[in-house]
Amino acid sequence: MQVRHHAAFTALVAAALFGVTTPLAKALLGSLSPFMVAGLFYLGSGIGLAVGILVKRTRRTAGERQNESRIQVAEIPWLLGAIAAGGVVGPALLMLGLSTTSAATSSLLLNLEGVLTAVIAWVVFRENVDLRIFLGMVAIVAGGVMLSWQPGTASVSPGALLVTGACAAWAIDNNLTRKVSTNDAMVIACLKGLVAGPVNLGIALMLGAHLPGAVGIATAMLTGFAGYGVSLVLFVVALRNLGTARTGAYFSVAPIFGVALSIVLWPEMPSWRFGVAAALMGVGIWFHIRERHEHPHTHEALDHNHRHRHDEHHQHVHDFEWDGEEPHTHPHRHAPITHAHAHFPDIHHRHVH
Repeated sequence: MQVRHHAAFTALVAAALFGVTTPLAKALLGSLSPFMVAGLFYLGSGIGLAVGILVKRTRRTAGERQNESRIQVAEIPWLLGAIAAGGVVGPALLMLGLSTTSAATSSLLLNLEGVLTAVIAWVVFRENVDLRIFLGMVAIVAGGVMLSWQPGTASVSPGALLVTGACAAWAIDNNLTRKVSTNDAMVIACLKGLVAGPVNLGIALMLGAHLPGAVGIATAMLTGFAGYGVSLVLFVVALRNLGTARTGAYFSVAPIFGVALSIVLWPEMPSWRFGVAAALMGVGIWFHIRERHEHPHTHEALDHNHRHRHDEHHQHVHDFEWDGEEPHTHPHRHAPITHAHAHFPDIHHRHVH
């Protein structure tokens, strides 16, 4: 129970950091092109996390460095797909959408990322999604439609469609990232930043944009480090412990933080549709948080490597000298076991129902 609560808190902190990035990006778009903002955000994320990785590794012993998890060859396609969808397509669509959509509306529309993440996890990757998760998705989708629909017309605004497209790209990213979530979260997020940053910057420069001054570059990169870098690291950790759909559900609270900051930056009275949409999305989030899943299940034999404690799923001996420190990282084997307890589809509970 403590592990799940910690994972939920981790996902909520990730949501807060990402949520406040949206109105800040809106503010930066006044002087920078959408691709330039996305590029600087991810470049700041990648460079900042690279420095953090180097500092962390200098503090590790030779044994710890030898036992740390490394991305396997079979996992590389999943990681590249995640980088392309979430690091290139997603931020570009979001920045283009923000240029014609209010920050508050965009922030609430980003709730759709959690819904689309759960749908893909459910339909494509066969992750269990119960009735409460489904009802929560319905409520959030209804709120998104309420926000993006333009009264008196038969279409939604182009800006809202672009933001929705960004949510779909990040939903694909989330599901692909789950495939590599047992690896070092900082490495995963760092690679995404170092690849996506230069790609978006290159697109911006080819379209005629120019780099801002030193202050503008530093501001954008620091914002990206917190909102895209640290946030993604925490998200991957939560993904490892909660599964894709549940992590996406908790992450759906991100717009709440974005809306709060956008109202501070651009004081305005929201419309009645804004209030109804917020209420619907709030109901959806409540359904997600209230979900509980428990049944007898069987763990097949499994060999993998990740940061862990010696809980009920990690009862193994070590073939090396261990000082008793937890959590720790090393390759280990799970023996088959059948038991029942409340659980999420984390890295140890990806079974069929």
